Amino acid sequence: MKKIFEYPLDSEYILRKRKSIRKILLEKENFIEKKVAILGGSTTSEIKNILELFLLSENIKPIFYESEYNKYYEDALFSEELENFSPEIVYIHTNHRNITFFPSIENTDDEVKDILEKEYDKFKTIWKSLEEKFNCIIIQNNFDFPKDRIMGNYDRISKNGRINFIDCLNRKFVDYTRSNNKFYINDINYLSAQIGLEKWEDSLLWYSYKYAISYEAISKLCKSISSIIKAIYGKNKKCIVLDLDNTLWGGVIGDDGVKGIKIGTETAIGEAYTGFQKYIKDIKKLGITLAIASKNEEQIAVEGLNLKEMILKENDFFSIKANWNPKTENIKEIANEINIGLDSIVFLDDNPVEREIVKKQLPEVEVPDIGSDVLEYIKYIDQNSFFEIVNFSKEDLERTKYYEDNKERENAKSHFKDYNEFLKSLEMKAEISFVKPIYFDRITQLINKTNQFNLTTKRYTLAEVETIANSKDKIIVYGRLKDKFGDNGLITTVIGTIVRDELHIDLWLMSCRVLKREMESAVLDFLIEYCQKNSVKNIYGYYYKTNKNNMVKDFYKEMGFENILLEEEKSIWILEVNKVSELKNKVIEIGEY
Repeated sequence: MKKIFEYPLDSEYILRKRKSIRKILLEKENFIEKKVAILGGSTTSEIKNILELFLLSENIKPIFYESEYNKYYEDALFSEELENFSPEIVYIHTNHRNITFFPSIENTDDEVKDILEKEYDKFKTIWKSLEEKFNCIIIQNNFDFPKDRIMGNYDRISKNGRINFIDCLNRKFVDYTRSNNKFYINDINYLSAQIGLEKWEDSLLWYSYKYAISYEAISKLCKSISSIIKAIYGKNKKCIVLDLDNTLWGGVIGDDGVKGIKIGTETAIGEAYTGFQKYIKDIKKLGITLAIASKNEEQIAVEGLNLKEMILKENDFFSIKANWNPKTENIKEIANEINIGLDSIVFLDDNPVEREIVKKQLPEVEVPDIGSDVLEYIKYIDQNSFFEIVNFSKEDLERTKYYEDNKERENAKSHFKDYNEFLKSLEMKAEISFVKPIYFDRITQLINKTNQFNLTTKRYTLAEVETIANSKDKIIVYGRLKDKFGDNGLITTVIGTIVRDELHIDLWLMSCRVLKREMESAVLDFLIEYCQKNSVKNIYGYYYKTNKNNMVKDFYKEMGFENILLEEEKSIWILEVNKVSELKNKVIEIGEY
């Protein structure tokens, strides 16, 4: 089923088999439901149908509202039905046909400027109305180009040209994103160029049914939208595990020798592998961790990695498994070392047999069928949107360093017989406080990425985090942690609701990279102190079972809470604040840093 939604997309098959695909996808478990409104400047019924499939494949179950044909403006500003629906996500499907006025050749520069501002203001009015009413995520198409150019190449140069006008309008859309953190661009300008304008638009479909894009383009459009949504909700991949021979370089190093592998600029094939390595290096800069799983002798593999022609060197990889063990075992070891789930890994290997084994034995791992042609490798990564970016934080940039620091901590632990002595040796310092606006992005990111140490696995958008932070009956607590090996950054958050003299913990999560370091105890101490100062008598904790959070099913018991409801899928716990007589945290210094 995965393959259906991977590059290269078979749009015809997806459209033809839509109902049967949907039926199979709905058999999955652990969906998160999201209310999605589609406001269309053209017919959107098939877009809605196909978008549903792509979202279901990411375990997001959409509940749709769909505007009538070309009623996107009216719905955004005046629709009671939309207000009653109260969307969490609004997708505005417009294209160049929805530009009301283009400049004509006789317009002056000032007149062109006025036309541009009026067109931009129309859309800005829509966005502002949606933000004020729903505080929701907005995904807006930018503008594709029409197939025809009135003035030929001069159409892009002239201020009166339609191509130039669209360029200017698209730039204004981009500027809006920089000051509005709930607003995202779906780049159909790029998608249409990628597909080709002749294939992007079907004139017969437009004149017959008012579809602004072709059937062939619909699947690509929907994959793009779903990629944005999945990234918002933290469903991106975190690690690439690579093979070596004929994947990272050309040839088989064990047979050809270190000097015989193809890499560098001396040959066309060597340069192609160099280009692929440059691409992977750029992905690493986004905070994606690199690792190797190769059937090779480690010494020879490392020697190859340290060739001067290599772009990716030995120190670019968090873990190197060059041995004769099954790659499935190596991948599992890598996941354990990094402390991430298998579903966070993309495995790249030119060998179809190895790919198939990993697919069958580790179905959670993403295994694109990259083939054996290095010229195709980048396409399979890029067009599958494994690493779609909607925001970028300092934590993303330094993620690999966090993993490396954890390696050092694990090495240090081996020298201690007493675990508490080891924790004290880390010289930990934590900053625990109520949320600050500067941390909204990071907290949202953490909420939507953390699955294992997550008691309720509730998900919140940035807009929802902001709303909660400004609510009188809500609290958001964050925690940062550093030690002698490095700064882990913001790694935990708690969201709670105050009801009379009770604190109900709606969400408590923590990054797995700081597990078993008493940070949870330090956070609970903070909550207890807050409750004592604000006449809150009881703290209620909730656990909702998922496929991934079994590790915390006894968390509240371990924290000293009493059980008041115990069922297969959930449990409820209570802590009487006045019965707590001493701090739980004994090893972490608390203070600002």
